[in-house]
Amino acid sequence: MADRLSARAFLALVTDDFLELPHPPGRPEPADGPLGWHGYDASRTRAAERTGERESVVCGTGHVEGVRAVLLAFEFGFLGGSLGRRTGDRLEAAYAYAREHRLPVVPLVATGGSRMQEGMLALTQLQRVARQSALTREAGLAQIAVLRDPATGGGWATLGAGADVVLALPGVQVGFAGSRVRPADADPAAYTAEAQVAAGSADAVVPAGELRATLGRWLRLLTAPSAAAAPVPGPLGARDLPVSGWDAVRRARSPERPRAGAYLDAYFTHRVALSGDRCGGTDPAGMLCGFGEHAGRTVAYAAQTGAATRPAGYRTAARLLRLADRLGIPVLTLVDTPGAANDAEAERQGAGPAIADLFVAMASVRTPVTTLLIGEGGSGGALALAAPGRTWATPDSYFSVIAPELAAAILKRGPDEVEATAGQLRLRPQDLTELGVIRTGDQLFP
Repeated sequence: MADRLSARAFLALVTDDFLELPHPPGRPEPADGPLGWHGYDASRTRAAERTGERESVVCGTGHVEGVRAVLLAFEFGFLGGSLGRRTGDRLEAAYAYAREHRLPVVPLVATGGSRMQEGMLALTQLQRVARQSALTREAGLAQIAVLRDPATGGGWATLGAGADVVLALPGVQVGFAGSRVRPADADPAAYTAEAQVAAGSADAVVPAGELRATLGRWLRLLTAPSAAAAPVPGPLGARDLPVSGWDAVRRARSPERPRAGAYLDAYFTHRVALSGDRCGGTDPAGMLCGFGEHAGRTVAYAAQTGAATRPAGYRTAARLLRLADRLGIPVLTLVDTPGAANDAEAERQGAGPAIADLFVAMASVRTPVTTLLIGEGGSGGALALAAPGRTWATPDSYFSVIAPELAAAILKRGPDEVEATAGQLRLRPQDLTELGVIRTGDQLFP
């Protein structure tokens, strides 16, 4: 059900000790605002009397499940939660306070967009907000948006969609176009929180009763940087090394072999999922990304599931790496794919650029990345998720420049030569160790 709580009532859902920040000094304005819009002053007066607020946003600090944050709560009852110059003043001051005190920022978005009565001066507040968000990002501080009803226009396109993590209440209206300006024949289902999650533009739909706990969990995880690398997970499957190349392939392809979900469950006390590439796609069947707690520390993860990875999966992993790097959180990647999806749709979705971007992200991050090969390592589609110099392998895995069947086909060999070709590729864990591709030690090899 769409949320229609006031800003302060909604703040009470997520914190018990909200303390409003001092308001910036009021700027002198001519009657009826900068455009002289007839009746604007009277509209603001009525809005103030109706809501008890002097502007469309309430900014302050509060603890969410023990984590202190700067909270930006929009009051939709005040001129539709629209952004004007005074709104921009408050938001700019709140972001500056967050940076000064090293606090995460939580926009609680309920807005219809920019204020018509202030014209272009209102619209340019989006540039101010975007700059404040960018400065906060550069400072290494997390931003987690909560989408209320509605979250449309420039407020969605800056404070909402521009956040590191985007949570939304069920059924709320979300979209750049508000209900009165979108095409008459537009499908209303496309402008919902659920549709934005499906399109990769938001991370999760969270019921109001679960919001405080979920938001608190995200805040705890994203505000716990660590310089130490993530420990290598222990193997969950076979412990003895494969006797041949084909044995390694057969074991890695076995349906009984543990997959990413089992490794993540064993590794993390609890975890939250990052969903979507912010470019219109998701790949839940091929790539799992998020943050979790391991031995009391936050570790980010990007894990292939054993399926062919689609472009949205690679882009989501690159998003995860860059966010973890900015927040100073170590990363664990689990490699397990027969290769990148290579169908026509994957090409139309930009498979090559998506893989290239992940290679660049992996090569660029400063935070330590630990990689464990847990199954199939199929060519560049697997290598893109592997940390150079910090990759380990389980005994029931293999890594190869190409699948043995495809190698045999390229070499014009018959099906009866596939197993021998697998041996020539030297793809077993022990072969990869001798070649210097993966590292040994820890508890991986007997």
